[in-house]
Amino acid sequence: MADMTVAQPGREQSSTASPLLQLFRRNVQTYTIIIALILIWLVFTIATGGGYLSPQNISNLFRQMSVTSLMAAGMVLVIVTGGIDLSVGRLAGFVSVVVAYLQANTWYQIIPNQPALSAVLSVSVGLAVGAAWGIAQGYIVAYLRVPAFIVTLGSMFILQGLILLQTEGKTIPANQPVFSEIGQGYLQSELSWILAVVVIALMFLFMFRDRVNKQKYGFPLSPLWLDIVKNVFYAGLLVLYVYAVNLYQVAPGIPYPVLLLAIVAVIMTYISTNTRFGRHAYAIGGNREAARLSGINIRRNIFLIFVLMGFLSGLAGIVLASYVGYGTIGAGAGYELDVIASAILGGTSTLGGVGTIPGAMIGGLIMASLSTGLQMLNAPPATTYVVKGIVLVAAVLLDVYFKREGK
Repeated sequence: MADMTVAQPGREQSSTASPLLQLFRRNVQTYTIIIALILIWLVFTIATGGGYLSPQNISNLFRQMSVTSLMAAGMVLVIVTGGIDLSVGRLAGFVSVVVAYLQANTWYQIIPNQPALSAVLSVSVGLAVGAAWGIAQGYIVAYLRVPAFIVTLGSMFILQGLILLQTEGKTIPANQPVFSEIGQGYLQSELSWILAVVVIALMFLFMFRDRVNKQKYGFPLSPLWLDIVKNVFYAGLLVLYVYAVNLYQVAPGIPYPVLLLAIVAVIMTYISTNTRFGRHAYAIGGNREAARLSGINIRRNIFLIFVLMGFLSGLAGIVLASYVGYGTIGAGAGYELDVIASAILGGTSTLGGVGTIPGAMIGGLIMASLSTGLQMLNAPPATTYVVKGIVLVAAVLLDVYFKREGK
């Protein structure tokens, strides 16, 4: 007993000896991708003579990342459980084609001169199609026990065929009033600043509430000054972003797709970290057998994750149709690669059990930053693919390295 009494304070002392060092070790992978993002922006800013950080490019950059990042938020949970979904890009493309068709033909004939109602109905159908496809895939993967790779690969081919059938090789316009605002609209400058202030206030409110809850239940607390510094840093980034997009004279304010992405990211972060459903997903990916023995319904959780993934793909397809203004035969082509890469770049482990939604958002921003920067430099498409491939392989190698170091 005497030895235990002496050892316990020693462990407590080591656990609180250097909070900064411990914080760095726990989040070293997150810091690595943030540094990588900063370096990418720095290189492109120098190469473009400062044009890369112009208000117009910042506004367009975040808007362009919204489609893939919406799906990346769901892909995190899919990969965390040890699965994969190769069909997300084509599902988003199929939904965009369906929505464009409804906008251009069906609603125009049934309810003419009702753009708001037409937009609501189109969005509802798009979300329903995405969720229904997720239900079908989830049932086959979870309850019929067909590997997710095979199911989603087959879905990718089926959806490509359905896109060709729906479009008949033609481009379908989807640029009707109200609906086009979803992907092309902006929140007014004044409202953008009001929203930023509200978000910053909520950030600090949640920080103090979290500290109170941790203290109440006896969890270790990081230094108060450290939490304040982190929140001030995030608040500063938000203020800089709002300031930059408000300088874009053609269309000042936060783009609606970015606002929608922020809402989805917050909801998905809450689901993944503060609900039983989210915790079960990480438990399944960490050790499936242990999760089963602890009473977790693995089949139901995997099924629901694929349904959620389908819903988010439907939402991404709606934004895609609205942003591009058309439904085309190439809609969603290659998006699945950017979605998976965004999740992995953001720290989601290919081995399962590890991953965060904010990390995937940073990963999505890295992928969009590379594409936008190379386009501004007039680099050939081949260069873009090569650079993205190198970055993705490097991220996987980094993931494997940290896994080994953790052991």
